[in-house]
Amino acid sequence: MNTGSINLLSFSGKTKVLHLSWIAFFITFVIWFNHAPLMAVMREQFGLTPQEVKTLLILNVALTIPARIIIGMLVDHFGPKIVYSILLALSGVLCFFYALSDSFEQLAVTRFLMGFVGAGFVIGIRMVSEWFPAREVGVAEGIYGGWGNFGSAAAALTLPTLALLFGGEDGWRYAIGSTGLVAILYSFIYYLNVSNTPKGSTYFKPKKSGAMEVSSKGDLILYLLMNLPMYGALAVLNWKLSPANLGLYGDGVALLLYGLLCSIYLIQSFKVLQVNRHVLKGDLPEIDRYSFKQVAMLDLAYLVTFGSELAVVSMLPLFFLDTFEITPVLAGMVASGFAFMNLVARPSGGLISDRFGRKRTLSILLLGLSIGYFALSHIDASWALPVAVAATMACSFFVQAGEGAVFAMVPLVKRRMTGQIAGMTGAYGNVGGVIFLTVLSFVEPALFFLTIAVSALVILVLIQLFLDEPEGHMAEVLPDGTVELIEVK
Repeated sequence: MNTGSINLLSFSGKTKVLHLSWIAFFITFVIWFNHAPLMAVMREQFGLTPQEVKTLLILNVALTIPARIIIGMLVDHFGPKIVYSILLALSGVLCFFYALSDSFEQLAVTRFLMGFVGAGFVIGIRMVSEWFPAREVGVAEGIYGGWGNFGSAAAALTLPTLALLFGGEDGWRYAIGSTGLVAILYSFIYYLNVSNTPKGSTYFKPKKSGAMEVSSKGDLILYLLMNLPMYGALAVLNWKLSPANLGLYGDGVALLLYGLLCSIYLIQSFKVLQVNRHVLKGDLPEIDRYSFKQVAMLDLAYLVTFGSELAVVSMLPLFFLDTFEITPVLAGMVASGFAFMNLVARPSGGLISDRFGRKRTLSILLLGLSIGYFALSHIDASWALPVAVAATMACSFFVQAGEGAVFAMVPLVKRRMTGQIAGMTGAYGNVGGVIFLTVLSFVEPALFFLTIAVSALVILVLIQLFLDEPEGHMAEVLPDGTVELIEVK
């Protein structure tokens, strides 16, 4: 099988790194969504209320918001090889703790902590961008993201059956624990078989750590503003769990968490200003400049593409179960159709972007996404199940191809900060997940799908107004002071 100049049947050089990286991402996604297809069993065993179920879905994506920012910084500084290996091992241990939970509170805490595994995606984005040139990076990142993202579908397809094979009321525990064991074993395989860059290449690191570098005062203001929604999403989650809603903890804890979020934002803002004080003085060399609005627009596009996927993948098994009154195993299988399209859709989004223009591709896919969710908003029990599944898969093609189009552009903004840019863009995907799942906790699924459709149209207009097509070259300075030009078209 050959995609462009990428021979996917090869297992050497850059293709070997691509295969090992998407498998790592695949495993993290199996872990991240190993609860969704088993939620019906857990709901019955723990006597969970509908609001408690929705709370677990929101908790699953919450920690990933700051985690992707942190992981992005760590990847740029330490390299993807060691960071991915450690993340896989830690996520495996967290799986064991989740499987041993015996109350809603324990499920909630461990599910929240397991959200950290969702940051694994960012690591491979930097790894793949180091090994593939601009003319191939879209399809390579699409393969990485799409085949890795299929882990959520694999979890939906296999874990209910695996739980039945283990048998008994604890079958779901063994099924989830087994995913953790796989992650720990693969952490060693990944570490022993990859390197951060091809032999002879330079791994560019940010000049400063702790925050992203920007190029102008306007970009600095935009950067500070774009950080707000990430804290806002966490504040919404805090409100959802506070006495004003679910009452998982008291008013004192809720106020403490609000204060903590405000403090962290102020500390981060101070760090942003500290890292970018040269911008305030106006002495930034031209070679270090880039347009931060590119990052902002990609953030918003990923909010509605991956953010909606996070929310829909989390709720779809129960949606099909309750709408069509089918078995949990069948519900997991048909719901997996949404994530199944990742195998071809996300690589297709990257490939089309490489060939026909990145902004144009992203715009068309956002329009298709909006139409697809509008169609899903009309699904009810009167639909034939095969038609509902077909509509779901058609919508998911535009969703995941849109994700591929976003990350066909992310590595082409500024190479030495690819991890941080990918981290922020990825975090916005989780912001979208929290927003859409919060909407779901208040409305029926039809209005939930319609909310996503309208959001996509708004972001499409912003993309048309503010996103620029990548042109020319990125410039990076080698350790010896010479300049390397990296093609972006």
